[in-house]
Amino acid sequence: MAYFFGAGMATDAFVTAFRIPNLLRDMFAEGALSSAFVPVFKKTLVNDSRTEALRLASVVLGAILVIVGMVVLVGILAAPLVVYITANGFTEIPGKFDLTVNLTRIMMIYLLMVSVSALLMGMLNSFGRFAIPALSPAMFNLGVVLSVIGLYQFFHQPVYTLAIGVLIGGVGQVVIQMPSLVKIGFKFKPVISLLDEGLKQVIRLITPMILGLSASRINILVSTLLASFLVEGAISYLNYSYRLMHFPMGVFAVAIGTVALPRVSELVARQDQAGLEREFRQTINLNLLVVLPSAAFLAILGRNIVSLVYQWGAFTEADALNTTMALLHYSYGLVGFAVVRVVAPFYYAFHDSKTPMKISVMAVALNLLLYYPFIKMLGFAGLAAATSVAGLANAAMLVGFLSRKGIPVPITRLTLNWVRIAIAAILACSLAKMIPYQYPFLHGALPVRIMGILVPFFASALLYLFFCLILRVEETTILIRKITRG
Repeated sequence: MAYFFGAGMATDAFVTAFRIPNLLRDMFAEGALSSAFVPVFKKTLVNDSRTEALRLASVVLGAILVIVGMVVLVGILAAPLVVYITANGFTEIPGKFDLTVNLTRIMMIYLLMVSVSALLMGMLNSFGRFAIPALSPAMFNLGVVLSVIGLYQFFHQPVYTLAIGVLIGGVGQVVIQMPSLVKIGFKFKPVISLLDEGLKQVIRLITPMILGLSASRINILVSTLLASFLVEGAISYLNYSYRLMHFPMGVFAVAIGTVALPRVSELVARQDQAGLEREFRQTINLNLLVVLPSAAFLAILGRNIVSLVYQWGAFTEADALNTTMALLHYSYGLVGFAVVRVVAPFYYAFHDSKTPMKISVMAVALNLLLYYPFIKMLGFAGLAAATSVAGLANAAMLVGFLSRKGIPVPITRLTLNWVRIAIAAILACSLAKMIPYQYPFLHGALPVRIMGILVPFFASALLYLFFCLILRVEETTILIRKITRG
């Protein structure tokens, strides 16, 4: 995307257009649906039978096709109004508003595909199958990449190839999971039964989640609206940097949270309090053991990362500097976002989605309050900074209130461990940055930029593990054992 389109009108339009179905995706699909469906599905699987659980899945899938299908239709019809509200600044630039509307209409269909994919993913995870569901989002990326490369030259406005790729990727997310569904014995039988007790439980659980997610998504839309009035390319800079920040979160935090939800749901169903305490401590410590050094690496070596990944083709030096600035202020937010990803499932496993919703609303209110002073101080990067600070506050409140669910939270012990992790991560990345990586035998920009990541990455990884062992950080031995076992 950076190579073909750089950062400007086309990318601003695409990011804004995709943000609308993408935000709804978090609410109706990967964010809320999976978290609401898995505890109910797992409870049915443990307490009733496989047949009853698979029947529930068919009922929920039928409801998705009807409800989300209607949302998609409304989104297509109301696209001009939605874009006018969320990116009003685009009306001042000829062609930018209409382009955003057209892209929005095309990509709204993706919402239905990803909602179905999220349900299938939740089913497979509940049966202990994680590999194929984890690979599913890669099909989305593959669809987008291949569409741009293959179709770019055939369009007068090439950014439409990104929208087409989104649809192709959505189909891929569903199709890749089909063989695994057959193996667990699932055969979809169209059932519309809004009075089904299992569906009612899912709806009761998902409703507060949607309300909580709506608050945070309103915050993102406000951020988009404000950015539409700032420097041209601001939305793209924030998007490019957010992608880099989201990479370690998707690889580590989302993976750990995804595995934790069905496991915690089973512990709750079995009323294993000691197991829950142990699971929480290990989950959050292991999460921060990999996320904190990731955040430090993004903050300290962000310029090297942006240069290697983005600074090619239409992506200029100025674009790279602006993206690096936004990445710096997203980096510390990664810690908060990652903690939320692994702590929220503990609430959902207790069928409590109201507490995370209330905390989310408070975090959003804080975020909105911080926008004005942070934009004054940091320009468009202030939007990233405000989001990060609010994310950290959200995480702190979730951890703080978890003891109310009967799970002991040793705050002092955990905090000391996290401080040790942070010290080890900052020291490792700072020392790694000092190691020279430009050698006489390297010729051309690509080899130099690759070495600019590989040298500090491996150096910081080794130094980090060394410092963690010296500082006696918990779960270090578990992490080393997992790495050595592959």
